[in-house]
Amino acid sequence: MSDSPVDRIAAARNGTNPTVLAELDAAFAVIGDVQWLPGYSLALAKSRTIDRLSDLLRSERIRYLADVDLLATAVENVCARRDPDFRRVNVEILGNTDPFLHAHIWPRYEWEPAELVTKPVWLYSPDHWRDERYALSAAHDGLHADLASEIHRLSASAEFRLDT
Repeated sequence: MSDSPVDRIAAARNGTNPTVLAELDAAFAVIGDVQWLPGYSLALAKSRTIDRLSDLLRSERIRYLADVDLLATAVENVCARRDPDFRRVNVEILGNTDPFLHAHIWPRYEWEPAELVTKPVWLYSPDHWRDERYALSAAHDGLHADLASEIHRLSASAEFRLDT
């Protein structure tokens, strides 16, 4: 996707961001632009002016983190169903590059290189971000649909409602 990072939130709001999986309470769930680890997703805070988690009031933080939890659970469920070598998800809120609050949801797999499987994803070669083999494409439409469906299923369950 060619939009700047800030434009991603505006595009999600107006329905023109094709990576959107679902609009949640405090975040937009989106599939990542790269899929070298299939299922990579992010939770984008709905406000473009929120730069870090501590910018939110505590009640807003809880709502945002609940959305991160829901997305991470959806990624875990979908990836476990799709790949028997799924291991776990890593959840990261780094904020070192993009000027808006977002959380990375990284699925991890047994088939990853031995020297990386137990290390942070950021130790993968930077080429993974630019390699066309890993770019989000029509080949990921099924994964996109599965993630969106699971997010909607979980959203409807009492387990993920903050008011119950």
